[in-house]
Amino acid sequence: MNILELNNVLKTYENHTAVDGVSFNVPKGRIFGLLGPNGAGKTSLIRIITTITRADGGTVMLNGEPLGSEHPSQIGYMPEERGLYKKMKVGDHLIYLARLKGMSAKEARQEIDYWLDKFDIQDWWDKKVEELSKGMQQKIQFISTVIHKPDLLILDEPFSGLDPINTNLIKDEIYQLNQRGISIIFSTHRMEQVEEICEEIVLINKGKNILSGSVKDVKNRFKENLFEVKFEGELPGGIESQFNVIKANDHSITIKISEGEDSNEVLQYLVKNNIHVISFKEILPTLNEIFIKQVNGVSTE
Repeated sequence: MNILELNNVLKTYENHTAVDGVSFNVPKGRIFGLLGPNGAGKTSLIRIITTITRADGGTVMLNGEPLGSEHPSQIGYMPEERGLYKKMKVGDHLIYLARLKGMSAKEARQEIDYWLDKFDIQDWWDKKVEELSKGMQQKIQFISTVIHKPDLLILDEPFSGLDPINTNLIKDEIYQLNQRGISIIFSTHRMEQVEEICEEIVLINKGKNILSGSVKDVKNRFKENLFEVKFEGELPGGIESQFNVIKANDHSITIKISEGEDSNEVLQYLVKNNIHVISFKEILPTLNEIFIKQVNGVSTE
């Protein structure tokens, strides 16, 4: 079942079409990557999903229901541009935001105490937001996003401004929330983070979705039959005439296998020539490489 379904969603601003017939589904319990270059339409889509704005066409379903005014309480949204009131105290601010999501003051206080204790920042309650570093404010923003236990989390560049230690801290919390069944939409320009965290992706460009699927399937879809061989010893002189050697170093070579050829032939050839093979693996394209080629309109196939 899907937590979110978009079908042919359209959004225009005056003479500009920001979202142009976008369709994709976010399965329940998955970490889903919403990707695209600046100006692709991601923010417009997120504003539609969070009911900040309405679509001009198409349908959006949340938990099997047409998206409506009652659904924001089921969604947690952490925008890239943070929205904390700098003059407010941390505790008061978190209670205020939790009440906006329908929580009672008592429920809010319990959850805030839980999260401040979890992050070991209990003494921040009476600090003003403006007294905190950017990274500390990021933690408070994260707490405000998850405090009401939403069914769907939308995280836009959640690691921005965080050092490696706090990045790992927030990353661990994302995994734990996902293991509890919360569905997560993760938006970032850092493709290595997408490869590490996301299970499925959609790539938006110029208002259209141009690529979607599981991370594994997408990478396999654009593979180029490249194999890296690491070895000990000296290669036989005729290997270039036997195979399409793309790159060669002292103890590794990269070979492109043509359609119809078997990668095992490379191994058999090396073994026959008394080469000690240390590793033999297929090189799959990174999401970053696929992203650049697809956005620039360069075929990877």
